[in-house]
Amino acid sequence: MAGGAYILAFDQGTTSSRALLFDRDGHVVATAQKEFRQIYPHPGWVEHDPREIWSTQAGVAAEALTHAGVGGSDIAAIGITNQRETTVVWDRRTGEPVYNAIVWQDRRTADFCDELRAQGKENLVASRTGLRVDSYFSGTKIRWILDNVDGARDAAEAGHLAFGTIDSWLVWHLTGGKLHVTDVSNASRTMLFNIHTLAWDDELLALLGVPRSMLPEVRSSSEVFGHTATPLFPVPVPIAGIAGDQQAALFGQMCLSPGMVKNTYGTGCFMVMNTGSKPQASSHNLLTTVAWKIGNRVDYALEGSIFIGGAVVQWLRDGLGIIRHSRDVEALATSVPDADGVVLVPAFAGLGAPHWQPRARGTLFGATRGTTAAHVARAALESIAFQTLDVLRAMEADAGLHVSELRVDGGAAANDLLMQWQADLLGADVVRPKVIETTAAGAAYLAGLAVGFWPDMDTLQRQWQLQRRFSRKLSESDVDRAVRGWQRAVRAAKVWAEEG
Repeated sequence: MAGGAYILAFDQGTTSSRALLFDRDGHVVATAQKEFRQIYPHPGWVEHDPREIWSTQAGVAAEALTHAGVGGSDIAAIGITNQRETTVVWDRRTGEPVYNAIVWQDRRTADFCDELRAQGKENLVASRTGLRVDSYFSGTKIRWILDNVDGARDAAEAGHLAFGTIDSWLVWHLTGGKLHVTDVSNASRTMLFNIHTLAWDDELLALLGVPRSMLPEVRSSSEVFGHTATPLFPVPVPIAGIAGDQQAALFGQMCLSPGMVKNTYGTGCFMVMNTGSKPQASSHNLLTTVAWKIGNRVDYALEGSIFIGGAVVQWLRDGLGIIRHSRDVEALATSVPDADGVVLVPAFAGLGAPHWQPRARGTLFGATRGTTAAHVARAALESIAFQTLDVLRAMEADAGLHVSELRVDGGAAANDLLMQWQADLLGADVVRPKVIETTAAGAAYLAGLAVGFWPDMDTLQRQWQLQRRFSRKLSESDVDRAVRGWQRAVRAAKVWAEEG
């Protein structure tokens, strides 16, 4: 069994860096969090300062250890989970970034992606990577840096530059520049990685003009990558787990068998289904991705992204001013028995999976003189569940599986009204765990398995505990009527977008 009483999880997100300390029972014993700057140089551009990402992540790690009254010798291993696709390019000789990190939300390479699609490259990309041609992913961001930063391409061709997603950047710093690695889950989000051969793809590298010398070594998600060499820890600590945030949440929810699904209700919603040991191509506009690699086994997943989840509640608060705090939405929505025919399609940033209509916009249908703020609030909450239904049905069609249970996490998963409506729509149980820090837990579990802190998967599965199970209460006819109303509203929103 591993020495040290705790696993330290780094949860490096889009708006903040967090550190959580887990004990052998899987309980969080200390946590620390610090936000960092969001940089918007131009409309549609989003950047982070990589140095600030490292400094905040190192700072919260030290803070969490201080809170718990423990030192580096008490840490059995470090697990890392991170915002995916966000791209850092740095100089190997100095360790300094050549440009800010380009964040996954950034759309500056959209025109280049249009060119790739016009050249008929979408099938090549999809068949090798499981992804759509989109500026969301890392590959076109690397190309932009090489083409737009003075001297960058020459330095890259000479082998002086390194590319990494945020996990790679953190490991580089943790090891004093000794390790340049990533795991299969993060590599699979770059648009450069062949998910069938589990290797960087030379044809895609040539297509995007990315020198192979820039790329990190791809390893499994659960192994001892190396040891820390930083003043942050007085003794070397194994770095033993890495996974992108949504894959880590899938693992933290213990969705280990094909057909098991989790949905994270955050600003947006990310639904991920374990599809087992073979990649499942999507014919319903979902992404195929690597879930994780443990030992010699690789698990794959289908993923659907919903752009506006909890953000619709923020809109009620900040845009309409009908609630003062996000937590007030449940009380307002439950003050009426139903939405009274009101349907909200919250396409404020277009429609995501499975529709992929970027020009769609938020639309409210069915309002009358009798419509109140409570009806709008209820329709807003219901819209999150309707969108989740659309993605889950697409997943079931792709995988040829019926989903009987949806495991949920994220801030909006605490809303009982939303979770009950979700169960009513799906006709499947919606299951909320006691530990909702599933993303950090996934990183901790992967690290702990690698060093024997937890002996096996069975031990981890016993730690997953139910907080509440929601089952369908509405009649099937009422559900069908509600779903038809939603589908009608989505069709109308699409027509409005297409004719605009």
